Amino acid sequence: MTLVLVVDDVPALAQQYAYDLKRVGGYEVLTAANGSEALDLVTRSGVDCMILDLEMPGMDGFTFLRWLMKEQPTPVLVISSRSDSRSVFRALELGAVDFLAKPETRISRSIESIRDELIAKVRAVLNLEMAKVRSAIDLASREAAAPEAPKEPGFAPEPGPIEIVAIASSTGGPPAIQAILTSLPAGLSSAIVISQHMPAGFTKSFAERLNKLSPFTVAEASEGDRISPGTALIAPGGSHLIVRKGRRGLAAELASRAPGDRYVPSADRMMASAAEACGPAVLGVVLTGMGNDGSEGIAAIKQKNGQVLAESEESAVIFGMPQEAIRTGLVDKVLPLGGMAEEIAFRCGAAPRKSG
Repeated sequence: MTLVLVVDDVPALAQQYAYDLKRVGGYEVLTAANGSEALDLVTRSGVDCMILDLEMPGMDGFTFLRWLMKEQPTPVLVISSRSDSRSVFRALELGAVDFLAKPETRISRSIESIRDELIAKVRAVLNLEMAKVRSAIDLASREAAAPEAPKEPGFAPEPGPIEIVAIASSTGGPPAIQAILTSLPAGLSSAIVISQHMPAGFTKSFAERLNKLSPFTVAEASEGDRISPGTALIAPGGSHLIVRKGRRGLAAELASRAPGDRYVPSADRMMASAAEACGPAVLGVVLTGMGNDGSEGIAAIKQKNGQVLAESEESAVIFGMPQEAIRTGLVDKVLPLGGMAEEIAFRCGAAPRKSG
């Protein structure tokens, strides 16, 4: 029987999470009110997966997470409020795999809104290899290989063969994206657009973090933003990022969730719009994540004679999205995360390929 541990200092929330995991997921569930109780339960019982609140009295989630990843690496899903979004990325640095937005309204009604997501994410992370999580974090934390370029509006390198790099990712994506952006050369002649599956309210903090760490100007996309070399725009949580080409060049357009949308933001919609705007000068990149978002997008890119890369099973924390992309037969090259930045730079004309 799969054992899930729920750690939250609000008893009503912990019990509701536990009830849903038992009733819908069929899991055995234990609950703890803080890190000290969780440590005791993990030591005595061992667990297969964990739902972890970060702000708790006594031993908080961060202290517990450090201990857990050192002593007994286990898949962890963090529950965090939008007002404390920066804490999420700190937790991901420590080894958490993914997160959910904490309900902010009446408990019974608000938990229903994340029930399906909670169950789906628990199922997705149960059997993942924690060594892959550690490897992605190590790649993300290494020092950028290229010196920073001035983040100025006038930055305009010589045009290359790729006008826009369109990146898709979900579970396990934040450290993978960080690893790539901090390893790409500062003078990349291509713009970058990113659809990372993330709730509304968290993508701005993610962009701010990457803006400090990478040589690019990274921002959460706003309506009408210019998409140009030296910039990386991240689709806002809860909105689609659409690439449009006008008389002044490429610009961002935001689209709201439509009935039937499975992924918001949608990498499929972002990639298809990039292909429509830029034709063959698009490089699509599908990274770790559950589901199949990106598969239709890369088909649109290939239809316009663009190029496509996918992360290999060797490094992908969750192989769902890249596996579905590979199954289309349209991916030009499959490679591990550690070689992705070099391959992107090579295809964008910014650097020679050093490895095979």
